[in-house]
Amino acid sequence: MNHVTDCPPAGISDSYRMGFTVGAHSARHLRRILRTFLTRWEMPGLTEAAELALTELVANVVRHVPGRRCTVLILRRPDGLRVEVGDEDPHCPRPARPEGTGDELDEGGRGLRLVEAVTDRWGVVPVPGGKTMWFECDA
Repeated sequence: MNHVTDCPPAGISDSYRMGFTVGAHSARHLRRILRTFLTRWEMPGLTEAAELALTELVANVVRHVPGRRCTVLILRRPDGLRVEVGDEDPHCPRPARPEGTGDELDEGGRGLRLVEAVTDRWGVVPVPGGKTMWFECDA
């Protein structure tokens, strides 16, 4: 489904990948999966930030992707964690503008500001037939 998630980069020692049709309560189940892996990988200090960021990316799929299909990839990196959420919507979201520079009532992009605040890196990669949103948290 998504070319970015098809080939994990070299040096990844463990991973989890699954395709989903997500709904309003899917983030809760995905957080539990993420927490299980972080515990197994002895990275519990990343749990809170990673769960929040994953929730925001999944919420974007629920809100904006027709059919709500996505692929979630959780990768253990030598120095932390990478999570990718791929979907079939080619529109790449942008974070909301900083306070005071746009419409105060516009809610679009605020979740990406949260992702930016709690992770070390994040981004979006357009791919044929969609995009992949990703974030990384350093251990």
